[in-house]
Amino acid sequence: MKARYQYRFYPTDQQQQSLARLFGCCRCVYNDALAICKQSEKKPKSAELQKIVITQAKKTEERSWLSEVSNIPLQQSVADLEVAFKNFFDSCKGKRKSRKVGYPKFKKRINSQSARFRIGGFSIKGEGVYLAKIGVVKPIWSRKLPANPSSVTVIKDCANRYFLSFVVEVEPVSIGAKNQSIGIDLGIRTFAVMSNGEIAVSPCYKALDRKVRKLQRKLARQQKDSNRRYKTRIRIAKAHNKIADIRKDFLHKLSTKIVSENQTIVLEDLNVSGMVKNRKLSRVISQQGWRDFRVLVEAKSEKYGRKFAVISRWEPTSQVCSECGFNWGKIDLSVRSILCLSCGVEHDRDENASVNIEKASLRACREVGMGHRHDSKCTSRQSKTTSVASVIEA
Repeated sequence: MKARYQYRFYPTDQQQQSLARLFGCCRCVYNDALAICKQSEKKPKSAELQKIVITQAKKTEERSWLSEVSNIPLQQSVADLEVAFKNFFDSCKGKRKSRKVGYPKFKKRINSQSARFRIGGFSIKGEGVYLAKIGVVKPIWSRKLPANPSSVTVIKDCANRYFLSFVVEVEPVSIGAKNQSIGIDLGIRTFAVMSNGEIAVSPCYKALDRKVRKLQRKLARQQKDSNRRYKTRIRIAKAHNKIADIRKDFLHKLSTKIVSENQTIVLEDLNVSGMVKNRKLSRVISQQGWRDFRVLVEAKSEKYGRKFAVISRWEPTSQVCSECGFNWGKIDLSVRSILCLSCGVEHDRDENASVNIEKASLRACREVGMGHRHDSKCTSRQSKTTSVASVIEA
């Protein structure tokens, strides 16, 4: 399996100029190729686009400066456009399972910039990395690369930070697990409630969020293309990056802990795109990073040889008693504690849902001949749906 390792580096002034030239050339080649595709009745192939926007363009006076940078990132820029069109066509035909992908757009200077080098355009020399026609850059090696990288991407984000992103091939690692399985219920007040009783609380982003809002109001009042507006935009980007870094650190640590301790991890499929349409909760939901957490858990499960499962979003995990299987129906979100009328057990709403998530996955596995564990009273008793339940507000 492939993994990505990212390191930050601080280029010299001369390297910054060379990288700015490289990013501009990659952006220009991408936009020229996209313009040709828009004007053509039938989309040209990638080889034809490379011949037009790179080989022939270098011979003209308008694009002669393309020869000042390495040819490999320019070719990869056209290849990225080919991938963008493939994702768009697959999304239109229904072959792509995720949300719909729009038509490729032109790249802008103010957005994050990137250039990818494949084998032949870069090499690792001691503590530095040589990039063709850029020189040797020295990243901060926070950890060693497990294998020789197949490609490296130079990234400059909106806050003017530089990163090297390596793609390497890693082998799955098999380690022992303490627990057999665990169900996880994701929420807003508490980020995750596990079926074993553990609770994970997400970091507080309120102070940084207020700072971002204040700077955004200031940016709206400033004159366009002015130096002060540029400085404010950089401050906003730095504040956003700080929020993203805190969230990424929290999600990585939590996902690593869960995957290393449990053999089977079960999550609930959440309709995040529909939930963010609620204007009162959209900002908070977007800051939680539920999708990023699911991607991290799934990738690390594959790396450590774990089983990862996702149950249907229509499973009534919050409406069924995890002890006896009694269905009390829908309840308001403000109700956090529920007393079951059938067995008399008082449940925490999120903890009860996490236990039901774990049982739903194990029940599905047993139906297809994969299960090895017998559920508790939930399978021995089938109660009809009723709207009557005794609730206790927390």
